[in-house]
Amino acid sequence: MPETNLTRIDISKEYLNFSAGHFTIFSATERENLHGHNFHVRCSVSAEVGADGMAFDYVLLKRVLKDLCDTLDERVLLPEHSPHLRLEREGGLVWALFGGERIPFLERDCLPLPVRNVTIEELAALLLGRLRERPELNGWAVRAIELGVSSGAGQWAFSHWTSSGKELA
Repeated sequence: MPETNLTRIDISKEYLNFSAGHFTIFSATERENLHGHNFHVRCSVSAEVGADGMAFDYVLLKRVLKDLCDTLDERVLLPEHSPHLRLEREGGLVWALFGGERIPFLERDCLPLPVRNVTIEELAALLLGRLRERPELNGWAVRAIELGVSSGAGQWAFSHWTSSGKELA
């Protein structure tokens, strides 16, 4: 059996960021006040090095990561799957119903996400899932991906995926 040469490519660029508003929900009655962060994203991909001396086109990976960041930029992020928050749409508004509060957001300014809470843990898992779904990455001999999201200096959450011999998606 031929020996496989594995490498890990780490991508951490200043432009891999997004600015977004959110609030963390702690319980049915407690949440943070609405506030924002300048989130940063980084990604490590472990893959086989091909006969051409490259694992994959990481310029393409950087473009995909930037696109994922851009989809979240300058929005209020709201959780669609929270057990404590309900979202309703009415007349160009999204209403966040929480603990007796009815919080209005312009529909164009907010982005409901398929997460339980808008935390760096959930954002890392969401972005990793979206990265794996991107058709541009099909055919790469990827063994593992680690994607991290930071809400501030020294504060990261990472989500991991490891190949089970299947394609990325």
